[in-house]
Amino acid sequence: MVLRSDVLPDTAPAPLVLIAPGVLDPLLDDALSQYRRACDGSRRGEPYLPRCWALLLGQMDQGALRVQALRWAGNVRESDEAVLEEFAEVIVPCFGSSYTNGRRGYWCDPAELLKIIREAEAQGLDVLGSVHMHADMHRFWPEHANGQLLSHRPTAMDEYLFRNGGWPLNMICHLESFGDDVALSVGAWAPPVFEDENGRATAMEVRLSLGSSSVPVESRRPE
Repeated sequence: MVLRSDVLPDTAPAPLVLIAPGVLDPLLDDALSQYRRACDGSRRGEPYLPRCWALLLGQMDQGALRVQALRWAGNVRESDEAVLEEFAEVIVPCFGSSYTNGRRGYWCDPAELLKIIREAEAQGLDVLGSVHMHADMHRFWPEHANGQLLSHRPTAMDEYLFRNGGWPLNMICHLESFGDDVALSVGAWAPPVFEDENGRATAMEVRLSLGSSSVPVESRRPE
């Protein structure tokens, strides 16, 4: 990402994350579809690397980052020459050969990002950050995982991108299998301080909004 956020200063403490009802549903639906495709590919000997990423829009309000909308954006990870150079010269040498795979990592199209920022501002919203998918890759593609165990926590490469992107909110949805069930865990992370090369991402508490505390007249229980 080339555009940094000024929603929060670098020195601000990590706020609570409050997610509006249904906001993550499109991403979770796509992540589950990608995950099932990866599992099926593993069974057939055709490895597939699931990938899912989106922008999160909302507002800072009463000490919380309120996530109110999700937007898909184009991916130039495998097509932009500058991005390919960044992966070849920086990311692969620093974080490992698994990142030579073009489906590993996501890089938002800067033109689409700028368009989404402007549309969000017109609605009184900010681009708070992004959400992406992790999966138990060591189970369905161990050769590519190369001993790396993914979770809802950021990898070293994630933290590198979080720091350089500067968005105050970076969410990870981790999918993994338990028997025939697919389980979900969610993490939210504030980026490392940009000037601190040794800094780490900070965990943020996540809450799911169930809606307004006001009770609609028609749903009130008779006294």
